Amino acid sequence: MISPRAETILNLIVSKYIDRAVPVPSQSIAQESALGVSSATIRNEMARLEQEGYILRAHHSAGGVPSNKGYRFHVESLKDISLSESEQRLFSHVFHQVERDLEKWLSLAATLLAQQAQNIAMVTTPKPAGCRFKHMELLSLQDTLALIVLVLHGARVKEQLITFDEAIPQSSLTVMSNKLNAAFSGMNREQIAEKEIGLSPAEEQIKQILSNIMQQEDEQEYEEPYLDGFHFMLSQPEFSQSERVRSLMELVEKRHLIKTILPKEVASQKVTVIIGTENRNEALHEYSIVISRYGILNEVVGTVGVLGPTRMPYAHTIPTVNYLSKILSELMSGLY
Repeated sequence: MISPRAETILNLIVSKYIDRAVPVPSQSIAQESALGVSSATIRNEMARLEQEGYILRAHHSAGGVPSNKGYRFHVESLKDISLSESEQRLFSHVFHQVERDLEKWLSLAATLLAQQAQNIAMVTTPKPAGCRFKHMELLSLQDTLALIVLVLHGARVKEQLITFDEAIPQSSLTVMSNKLNAAFSGMNREQIAEKEIGLSPAEEQIKQILSNIMQQEDEQEYEEPYLDGFHFMLSQPEFSQSERVRSLMELVEKRHLIKTILPKEVASQKVTVIIGTENRNEALHEYSIVISRYGILNEVVGTVGVLGPTRMPYAHTIPTVNYLSKILSELMSGLY
C-alpha cells in the first residue's frame, strides 16, 4: 500500500511518460504539479516507488519510468472515465451514415478506433456461441445442381453447391426449403441431428450438408479480425527499431494474432486491460491490450480492442473501446 502522495506522484509519472516517452525527473514533477514539496522529497518518494516495483530508474538520480506494476496501479485508479460528448456524437454520426451492412460496420469500427487510439485496432466478426440455424434457400442452377444459401443467427451467410441424383425443379426446391425452415428454425447442429421428421432422400442430403456447414462454423474457433492502425503504432518511439515489432508481425502474418491475444476471461461489454507480461505470449510482453466483447449476450458476440505499447494512453483508450463496443452491440441488436 502506498501513501496518497506517492500515489499522486506515481500517476503523474505514468501520465507524463505516456505523453512524452522519456523518463520523468523529480524536478519536472515539482515544477508541474501542485504538490508543494521539494524535488528532494519527490526523489525520496520515487526511491520508495522503485523499491516497491512501481517504477524503474537507470540510477538514483535518473527520471522514473513506469513498470508493468505501475501501469496496472494507474489503470486501477481510473474511475468513471468516459468519452467526451463531442467524441460520442462523432462515433454515432459516422455509423449512422453507413448503410446497414455488417462488414462495413466492422471495417469502419477498426478505422475509427485506430484513429482515436493511435494504435492498432482489432475488431472480430461476431460469432454465435454455437451457431444456430435461421433460414435457408435452395436455388436451382441446372437440372441436378442447386445452391444452398444458409443464414445463421448473427447475420452470417454460407453458400454451398449440391448435386442431386435427379433433376429437381425450382418449385420443388422451394417446397423443401420451406419444410426445412419450419423444422429447423433456431436450432443448433445437435438439435437438427436429433429432429425426427420424415425426409425424402434429397432432403436428407440437404440436411447432411447443413450439418457439415454448421460443424465447420462451430469448429472455427477464431477468425482473422479487421485490423487498422499499424502505421500509428509504428510511428511511436518504442518501435524505432524493427526488432521490437518482428515477433508481432509474425503473429499477424501467420494469422495467429487474435487467437494469441484474446483472453478467456473477457466478459461481455466489460473492458479488460492486459499489460505487458500479463500477456500469455512472450511476443506480446512489451505490449498492452484493451479489449471488450460486443454483441448480444448468449446469442452472438464479437471482440473489439486496441493493441499498443505499454506506454498507452489508457485514460482515453479504455472509454473509447467501451463506447465502441456499446455502439456495435446496439447495431447488432438491430440486425435481430
